[in-house]
Amino acid sequence: MAVRPPEPPLTDGVVRLRPWGEDGDAEAIVAACNDRAIAEFLDLIPSPYTHSDAHAYLELCRVGWRDGTTSNFAIVVDGAAVGSIGVRWVEPDQGVAEVGYWMAPSARGRGVCSKALELVSRWVLERPGMARLQLRTDEENLASKRVAEKAGFTREGVLRSSHFNARLERRVDFVMYSLLRGELDA
Repeated sequence: MAVRPPEPPLTDGVVRLRPWGEDGDAEAIVAACNDRAIAEFLDLIPSPYTHSDAHAYLELCRVGWRDGTTSNFAIVVDGAAVGSIGVRWVEPDQGVAEVGYWMAPSARGRGVCSKALELVSRWVLERPGMARLQLRTDEENLASKRVAEKAGFTREGVLRSSHFNARLERRVDFVMYSLLRGELDA
């Protein structure tokens, strides 16, 4: 499935989403991904997080856009990358994609992530053939659940004991949320 970055970049006038890969992005990623909350809830992210890890991530982002498997955006406010939001095209033949996100500590609590999620949700669900955007979050990640709900996602249920988080040394119950094409303006 061919996926091209939106041109111009997605924006609501406050939040702008653009593909990762500009000068300074590696430094912004390293700073954010060494935050304790990100490291705990996103246990697939290396910890401690290094510049080498950031450059590997930036390469994965380029490959994902090229191959049409993932679309990762920097969340930009006032010219600075303060978070990430990514779409994984899990079942494009069925019209299903999944979204995930993280925010640097300095940008939390201001509604930035919810705005980014609203922007990317519209972009995904307005694509031909796309019908469902889903997201999963650790049931204990209250901030992430608030972001999903504020952006209009519906809580569908809990995927019980669906992942072992080695950093937290516990099984994780994921809350599954979704947003359907017909719910964009509801």
